[in-house]
Amino acid sequence: MGEMVSIPVEEYQRLLAIAEGVSDILAYDRAVEALAAGDDELLPAEHARRLIAGESPVRVWREHRGLTQMALSELSGVNRVQITNIESGEKTGSVVTLKKLADALNLTLDDLV
Repeated sequence: MGEMVSIPVEEYQRLLAIAEGVSDILAYDRAVEALAAGDDELLPAEHARRLIAGESPVRVWREHRGLTQMALSELSGVNRVQITNIESGEKTGSVVTLKKLADALNLTLDDLV
């Protein structure tokens, strides 16, 4: 077995808190870098709340991008009625369809599912 060191519990908890703080700082730095590089974007709180509440990601992102269903249809090549059905929850949309919508909205497929 390797070498061991004994320290008081309070000291261990203090070191653990410092390590967690460093981890948070590194995560923040990575997020700032991703934003600066254009690899990520900020979403207004209103839109985030709508997504958390279970509203259709296609609708939320389409509206965030300032697009009508018709404009998204033209950009994606997906029929407007399909978009309506996906946004209303009547249909889920195939992977191919959702990928077309994600590409038109400049998102990943994961952002829509």
